[in-house]
Amino acid sequence: MKLISWNVNGIRACVNKGFSDYFAQADADMFCLQETKVQEGQISLDYEGYHQFWNYAEKKGYSGTAIFTKVKPISVRYGMEEDSEPEGRIITLEFETFYLVTVYTPNAKRDLSRLDYRVEWEIRFRDYLKQLDELKPVIVCGDLNVAHEEIDIKNAKSNRGNSGFTDEERSKMTELLEAGFVDTFRHFYPDRTDAYSWWSNMPKIRERNVGWRIDYFLASSRLAPSLTGAGIDAHILGSDHCPVVLELEVPAKAENPDKKEADEAAEVLETETAGAASNAGDAEGR
Repeated sequence: MKLISWNVNGIRACVNKGFSDYFAQADADMFCLQETKVQEGQISLDYEGYHQFWNYAEKKGYSGTAIFTKVKPISVRYGMEEDSEPEGRIITLEFETFYLVTVYTPNAKRDLSRLDYRVEWEIRFRDYLKQLDELKPVIVCGDLNVAHEEIDIKNAKSNRGNSGFTDEERSKMTELLEAGFVDTFRHFYPDRTDAYSWWSNMPKIRERNVGWRIDYFLASSRLAPSLTGAGIDAHILGSDHCPVVLELEVPAKAENPDKKEADEAAEVLETETAGAASNAGDAEGR
């Protein structure tokens, strides 16, 4: 199963820069977007074979998320609680064996005026994911607006304390991972440097790869054995972010413990019955 996440920084502009070509070429089973910056009815993307779900911000031209999926979900939730997220930052799709959550985490702002809100939001989001994880494994993707470690940012020393690289934001990311989640890119590439997903629009910055890795796929720790690959499509243009990719085997359905015990008991009974029949046959043969 292939999943892609991309902060498109305005889906209408991104479509004009080749989004649909990449979408078709990637052929992902699930394709998640952040910062769509549209209201309902402002764009129509009819991709054959996909169900689509949009969460619009109340403020025009701001935030917003979307998911395209080949597999029809069992249920859909917008926000952490229904109708409680006016900025359209979260969509949760429930499937048979896992949840998929796409998120556009609030930016603390350059002057850090939104840092306190960001930290409080992070706590609620972590609790929300833990609640989901108690029911089924969770895959989380999106723009988390934080470079977690120094390896995730080109100029760590000069950016320390800046929005997206404050101690508060980084510690909240650590707490999220410690709550039972895996950074899937680092799962495969723990020491890789110069792997970034966002670049400033200033001249030559992207060309020189002076970037930040702030777009992620996280997965419940128990999904780690199912992960088969992760990547960053840094060559794809159209936004100040690039797509990130996760590949995994579809998680197996968790078996009901009572059913498992019943099945094991049935297997034992079947073995004993077969053994008794075999012994009876041997006796007759003698």
